[in-house]
Amino acid sequence: MLSKGGCPKTMLSIRDALEAVDGRWKLLILFSLSEGPKRFKQIAREVNGITDKTLSKALKSLEVNQLIIREVFDTFPPAVQYTITEHGMSLEKVLDELHYWGLAHRKKIIGK
Repeated sequence: MLSKGGCPKTMLSIRDALEAVDGRWKLLILFSLSEGPKRFKQIAREVNGITDKTLSKALKSLEVNQLIIREVFDTFPPAVQYTITEHGMSLEKVLDELHYWGLAHRKKIIGK
């Protein structure tokens, strides 16, 4: 475990990580894309409750942080596909741990 002494370098790296995946939806989008490349509407269907505007904004942020790649195909109408990058896949352990923590938390709080 990391030192809890409040080391500014440690806090800076944690802040950077949280900013890259901040918000309610980004980790869910990454989880969806971890199963393979998807188009916008496929992601929207899987990430239940997200609006198109919010999804678009989150995808742009994930792309800026090099966690996903946006690929535009030269078709009519243009087709766009999103793919998680190797850098994005490095969050796999984090997603797994959040999944298991979420299950334990739900059981403790809700009893299910």
